[in-house]
Amino acid sequence: MPYGPEITYDDTLKVWSGGERENYFAPHLSIGEIIFREMERHPKLIAQISATEKTVLTREEVRFNAMRVATYMRGLGLKQCDIVGLIARNTTHLVAVAYACFFNGMPFHSLNISYEQDTIEKLLSITRPSLIFCDGDEYARVLAATEHIKLDTTIITMRNHPSGSLRILDILSTSIEDNFRPARLEQGPDQTLAILCSSGTTGVPKAVTFTNSQQILWSCTPMTTDVVQYSHSTLDWFSGLSVCINAGVFSTTSIIADNKFDPAFLCRIIEEYKITFLVQSPSQMAMLVSCPEFDASDLSSIRHYVYGGTACSVEMQHRMRRRLKQADCLVFSYNLTEMNSLGCLNLHFDEKPNSVGRPVKGIRVKIINEKGEALGPSAVGEVCFYSGQHWSGYYGNPEETRIMVDSQRWLHTGDMGYMDPDGFLYIVDRKKDMLKYQSIMYYPSEIERVISQIPDVVEVCVFGVWDEVNGDEAAASVVKKPGTQLSAQDVVKFVKERIGAKYKQLNAGAIIVEDLVRSPNGKTHRVATKAHFLEVTNRTRTQDSWFK
Repeated sequence: MPYGPEITYDDTLKVWSGGERENYFAPHLSIGEIIFREMERHPKLIAQISATEKTVLTREEVRFNAMRVATYMRGLGLKQCDIVGLIARNTTHLVAVAYACFFNGMPFHSLNISYEQDTIEKLLSITRPSLIFCDGDEYARVLAATEHIKLDTTIITMRNHPSGSLRILDILSTSIEDNFRPARLEQGPDQTLAILCSSGTTGVPKAVTFTNSQQILWSCTPMTTDVVQYSHSTLDWFSGLSVCINAGVFSTTSIIADNKFDPAFLCRIIEEYKITFLVQSPSQMAMLVSCPEFDASDLSSIRHYVYGGTACSVEMQHRMRRRLKQADCLVFSYNLTEMNSLGCLNLHFDEKPNSVGRPVKGIRVKIINEKGEALGPSAVGEVCFYSGQHWSGYYGNPEETRIMVDSQRWLHTGDMGYMDPDGFLYIVDRKKDMLKYQSIMYYPSEIERVISQIPDVVEVCVFGVWDEVNGDEAAASVVKKPGTQLSAQDVVKFVKERIGAKYKQLNAGAIIVEDLVRSPNGKTHRVATKAHFLEVTNRTRTQDSWFK
């Protein structure tokens, strides 16, 4: 095959495998021990540059800061069974807090800054952290949440410090413990490293445990000391955690920013810092390729542009690919936070556009039908993954854990997809997003792919609107390119001209919106976007805003 290292396919079990994973480091070493040793090896290399706070830290400075925070935690009497809370942007010293937790073998529970008050309270009531680091911007909300759930904890602010608050700089004045060494894990590699949150696109996020496993380490392309990486993701995202860990392990330079995502700003810092490794969500890609600065920006430094987490139109990917110089630098990724590692990577976009790739080493994939039977190539079913590593499940939620992982440790993704004859995975849609029009099943992504072909479309979300006669009638909320004259009627007409089937028409109409409604981690919130559509269409039926 022309696609690099071969995967294997067991025709009897109908399972695809990426092969055995090889550890870079001794398997008994924790992530904290590995980062501590590797930072000792390259003390003078630049570890991090904040493009917004204008700070520069060497690896030695980051390690010392992490040791100070870890010593402070030890001074409070915190143990490996305790949990540290994080609700923070990517500020200068957040990395020291994360590494301190790793050094102490103490998991942190990271929440998104955009969460509503009820969500913050619910999540904190599950893990009940003994110590919370948050930005001053969220201090009042965090304090109110801890008081409401009767949580006795210390709160430390990372930026914009309210008067009288305990600040991260106060903690960094702590004297490092004599002969400081990272702690050995009491439970070994199966111990929880961190607790992130599920995307929350269908309800309140769940607290997802993340195992202290080396499987999170990037192993698909070389990560060397000349790599300059950037991700706007915070530590409540898999991508944010992964970038943070890989920077410590592989001695790369991280560019960070604590501002709201701004595509023009990203264009500038790619040029200024010569970013080589960029990790983004498809929605961020859509904003980037649609901003006025995109076409004139120098993106030649980028060697790998990694994106994933949700669907991405082929046209959007092609627009990005045309601006990237190096072959196969556009990398579609697929993983679940629950998997605690990468699942698939597509390193062959030009040959296999819109595939999420082949299973990486250490990962097995199977496609099952409604009876749980494994299916062969090209058959559509639910995508299931097996990583071979321990997963502690959703923290404090054994019922949902049992739904997610079966007795043989296969993770059931809820995504519908298929493997092609070359072992590349294609995601069709979310299982729960399947719609039914007059008893005929269809996926909203089928219509989304057509709408995405319109040159003036930036993003689209299709969903079903219930009709007593027809069932789920398709409707669309569409984000158009700034400065264009695309109308809802244009979108409905475009779909009608390209899809012959009546049940796949936009029978419930379309609206043009400034942006889709998103969950805090940037994914399109289909339920909330649908609710906004219904609110708009119920408020006004004029053709200027709605067309059916």
